[in-house]
Amino acid sequence: MVTNEPATTAAVRQLMTAFAERTGLVGGSAPTRYLWTDAFAVCTFLELERRTGAGRDRALALRLVDQVHQVLGRHRADDSRTGWISGLGEEDGAAHPTLGGLRIGKPLNERQPDEPLDERLEWDRDGQYFHYLTQWLHALAWVGRATGDPRYVRWRWNSPGRPTTGSPLAPRPAAADACGGR
Repeated sequence: MVTNEPATTAAVRQLMTAFAERTGLVGGSAPTRYLWTDAFAVCTFLELERRTGAGRDRALALRLVDQVHQVLGRHRADDSRTGWISGLGEEDGAAHPTLGGLRIGKPLNERQPDEPLDERLEWDRDGQYFHYLTQWLHALAWVGRATGDPRYVRWRWNSPGRPTTGSPLAPRPAAADACGGR
């Protein structure tokens, strides 16, 4: 299949601009973060930068990483708990935003232990899902490669969904990780 690369890139840029506006990445609206979609968006912004050289795309990818960590690395506004999911204070939580995992960003708070199960509502409940976390770890790996900044790899390793085997993006022995090494 033959594609018109500039037209395809322009179409992707248009979609990503609309995404950034709709989700509060740019503009004045409050951020609406959803981990699965945001992971793909980070990678797409980085690919746009690779294809066009437009620094704006990298800036949007990095802003999105920061927003995801600030929003989904903290307890929800409608939760009795506050602060970072990890339980760290503000400064340490900002330095290690993935340490306690990330919420996925669904509209309803997670079911409380004393709440009865309602299978219809479960689809809309927030929480931490391993496959969402692994997508985010993939995005952090892309950011680490694109920027050369080691903190993205460190954040990837701080996550509960971190890889447990050796990886070129995680230059530490698997045994250290399996034993809880950080």
